[in-house]
Amino acid sequence: MTVSIALFTQDLRLHDNPVLHAARDAADQVVPLFVLDPSVEAAGFAAPNRMAFLADCLVDLDAGLRGAGSRLIVRRGATAEQTARVAAETGAATVHVAAGVSAFARRREAALLALFGGRLHVHDASVTVVPAGRIAPAGRDHYAVFTPYHRVWQQAPHRTVLGAPRVIRTPDGIGSESLVATGPLSPALPRGGESAARERWRRWDLDGYAEGHDDLAGDSTSRLSPYLHFGCLSPTELVARALRHGGAGAEAFVRQLAWRDFHHQVLAARPDAAHRDYRTRNDPWHHDEREAEAWRQGRTGYPIVDAGMRQLAHEGWMHNRARLLTASFLAKSLYLDWRIGAAHFLTLLVDGDIANNQLNWQWVAGTGTDTRPNRVLNPLRQAERYDPDGNYVRRWLPELAHLPGRAVHRPWPLAPDYPDPLIDPDTLSARLRRARGLD
Repeated sequence: MTVSIALFTQDLRLHDNPVLHAARDAADQVVPLFVLDPSVEAAGFAAPNRMAFLADCLVDLDAGLRGAGSRLIVRRGATAEQTARVAAETGAATVHVAAGVSAFARRREAALLALFGGRLHVHDASVTVVPAGRIAPAGRDHYAVFTPYHRVWQQAPHRTVLGAPRVIRTPDGIGSESLVATGPLSPALPRGGESAARERWRRWDLDGYAEGHDDLAGDSTSRLSPYLHFGCLSPTELVARALRHGGAGAEAFVRQLAWRDFHHQVLAARPDAAHRDYRTRNDPWHHDEREAEAWRQGRTGYPIVDAGMRQLAHEGWMHNRARLLTASFLAKSLYLDWRIGAAHFLTLLVDGDIANNQLNWQWVAGTGTDTRPNRVLNPLRQAERYDPDGNYVRRWLPELAHLPGRAVHRPWPLAPDYPDPLIDPDTLSARLRRARGLD
């Protein structure tokens, strides 16, 4: 009787899982394994919101595996060491794992390789649609600009979408541990797991995405990013389904998945971009903890910014347009280091992904891949454009709920309980003009 190990990482699903399929094809029995590695917590990435979501994901994955005659084995400790222990307990001949791009994923893979050698099989196109490094311009190891990357990405072949295994045989008598989520949580966290992910995909209006994805109050985005981060959904399957569906909404959605792949291939080539400027601009960041804390608390005096930050605190998630606005306000209006904002986002975001979070922050700050590093988002103009009736602001700032229409975006004379702006509007306009090089 042969045994293989399917080591789950950021692929917590049964549908379209190359690791699980390969492990099942390689042996008579499969050990589905997830390791809670303390180095994740030591590095500060085990945020309570994500740990709670992860707990849901593991419970749901275990239920799905039990439906196929198997079960999930959970261990605590260094990933490579715990995998080796399970291999020794079960006589597993091979280990299968999805390729990752972060520095942590690379260290994990190197440790596994040191213990298992040729018995380790790393599968790409599991976390992303097109594997990082699969496509690159001549003489370079990655694309530094999205548009040319996207053109090539659209023509790149995709692997075949795999179904969920109906039967998985797993050895008996393997010990497992439970996951206990601790720490203060955002009150309105989404439910984690593949079941919740697939239900959300079925209910989401893909056709309305092209026109509605920037409408803050309309909330027409998919909200699938947490499920993509934990691998509860396969990006390859989502692209295939969207392309079959067709239409402007599908095209816009697939483009966003291409952006996700783009950031992963940048981080794979430049892992230090997680904490260092991708392109050094010698920005004059200044340090003001009072301003930074006001931004974190949603008390900047600019309602559209504060609404986004309060949504983040309440849901552990934020609308993409609000992410751009709040990030631009911190980095381009307050001149605070983008790393301050990126770190705060990672403390709360359920979808807190290193590649997407850090590189999107750098894009906004002008230190990343944006070809227009002086791009600035004026919060007042953005509010009038993407929340024209003020409904998004009133939803998250109840102290301004009495203000009608667009008046909510300039509430200062009408709302004595609301904080004064950290920067008065005239000074803000002058700063934004200087940032764009117009003065």
